[in-house]
Amino acid sequence: MTWGEFRPGENKALLDEGLVNPAYEIHAGDILVSRANTVEHVGAPVLVGEVRPRLLLSDKSLRFKPGSGVDRDWFTYWLRAPAVRKAVAAKASGTSDSMRNISQPDLKAIAIPVPPTGEQRRMAAAIDDQLTRLDAIETRLKVTQRYLEKLQDIVMTAAATGVLAWDADPQDMSVADDSSVNDRTLPPLASGWRWARLQDIAEVVGGVTKDSKNQHDPELPEVPYLRVANAQRARLDLSQVTKIRVPPKVLEKLRLRDGDLLMAEGGDRDKLGRGWIWENQIDDCIHQNHLFRARIRDEATHPKLLGWYVNSAARKWFEAHGKQSVNLASISMSKVKLLPVPVPPADTQEQTDYVQLGERVLARFGRLAAACGNGLAHVTALRRALLAEAFAGRLVPQDPEDEPAEDLLKRIRAEREAAEADHKASRRAASQAKRRSRVKPKASAADEAPPPPARSTTAPLPEGEQTTLPMEFTA
Repeated sequence: MTWGEFRPGENKALLDEGLVNPAYEIHAGDILVSRANTVEHVGAPVLVGEVRPRLLLSDKSLRFKPGSGVDRDWFTYWLRAPAVRKAVAAKASGTSDSMRNISQPDLKAIAIPVPPTGEQRRMAAAIDDQLTRLDAIETRLKVTQRYLEKLQDIVMTAAATGVLAWDADPQDMSVADDSSVNDRTLPPLASGWRWARLQDIAEVVGGVTKDSKNQHDPELPEVPYLRVANAQRARLDLSQVTKIRVPPKVLEKLRLRDGDLLMAEGGDRDKLGRGWIWENQIDDCIHQNHLFRARIRDEATHPKLLGWYVNSAARKWFEAHGKQSVNLASISMSKVKLLPVPVPPADTQEQTDYVQLGERVLARFGRLAAACGNGLAHVTALRRALLAEAFAGRLVPQDPEDEPAEDLLKRIRAEREAAEADHKASRRAASQAKRRSRVKPKASAADEAPPPPARSTTAPLPEGEQTTLPMEFTA
């Protein structure tokens, strides 16, 4: 279950047939709510459309069955309204943002403004119409974002290989063969450029492994260190930087310098090698062992040229040479050192010119991407405003011909009382039947008759005679 979408295919098999309870089977028209989930999704509702048979409700979900006269689409939209989401967030329990819980009584306690049935249907239709338009706009913005990402990759590759310049003369060139890697097809280079292995132009090292023993030693310095989560595609996310205690010699060895390129060692396969350049944003910062650091030697290339290539054309190379475990992929340092990289002419001013050209073009795409991001944020805000206006009674006009809401509530209350009475009667009948099944049947008169007295053998026996026992034989 996600926002507004029910995915019946995402389920688990119940192997014990005895645990299948028809009372928990999901039906079309059910309104399901996530009882335990992240802060964003706890209490998230979905209206079930088509559903396969024998699909059961999980213990992490709750089901609403509105009474007659309550439009199910309207009720689902109400559960998504900002006021309800705020109430759910306030009542949800749990100390971790990754898992919050909302109880059934807490959900039932949320006050709901109930308009007449006709107005409910008009509201649901109007909300659906407006949300359909917003969904279409959101889809177009996301498609545009994907196109911009592809174009940014093309520009980064062109800038990193020199072919972005107007006077470039692209040429296909090769890199020195190495039997342990498969370089496949490399992009063309501008005239005067060449290919090299990363280890030929940069020092590549791993980071620090967290030692729990050191973390309890107050004598060791505590310094900030970067994790894989900080290394994003062509940027560093420094919003959350943790700290670690390390010996002074480790700090000295791994302290990041301006121009160092950080690359991810593990994670999803398509994220291997992602990262960006360190620009001395934090003093005395180091990096963990799941990040590689490449430090360019002798100004062989500009850090941004290398960073652009690693985050664009080199992505396929990283994917091809990574190793996949059950959940994560990784790439070894020995493989990373053999990454083929484009090397520009040695003139540092010429390298700077290539970087400035790439920055100007990428800045234009950056502004377009920011506009798309702002548009998506505006769509989200409009959805919230639409639902807030709708459930404040300002979206559709009222109709005096509608059945009054008071009459609707009386009918719902009567239906609920009748259903509760039927439920109590059913439980009472089941309880009585169970008690009757436990009562033992009375024994018959023959069963209760005492056994015949045993024949006495205490009388003196005549001398020389053998006593006999009475016996019966049945042919």
